[in-house]
Amino acid sequence: MNVFQYQDKISKRLLRWSIRSVVVGVLMRFGGKFGKNLGNQFISWGVIDAAIAIGGDIAKRNRIDHMDNPGKPEIKRKEAENLTRLLWINAGLDILYMIWGFIWAKRDKGDGVARGNGIGIIIQGLFLFVFDVFHARTMPQNHDK
Repeated sequence: MNVFQYQDKISKRLLRWSIRSVVVGVLMRFGGKFGKNLGNQFISWGVIDAAIAIGGDIAKRNRIDHMDNPGKPEIKRKEAENLTRLLWINAGLDILYMIWGFIWAKRDKGDGVARGNGIGIIIQGLFLFVFDVFHARTMPQNHDK
């Protein structure tokens, strides 16, 4: 598998997660204040993740269209390096999201609003952290194919 195929796989996985997040978020909205706010986070993050997945796929296709020879090993190697760097940066941001979610959840006034939002952010941030680290660590290394 080359880096461009790997990017397709990442985009599809993120899009599937985003759709599931939105569906689960809508279902959570039938609960109390905690569930509604947890659901709001799942819906919001799901929409953002879908935009990232679709936007990333469009950006990849645009880059390929403007390359002289996207099949050259050095181009694929550079694309893999750039994507790996982006995934590691995102993993760092994911940690910040989880910290923010924890802080938000601790500010709950007993009605479940802040706790629902905070825990929703923690869950989404944790998924994205695992997602980003996994994909950064399993980046294709053989660019001659």
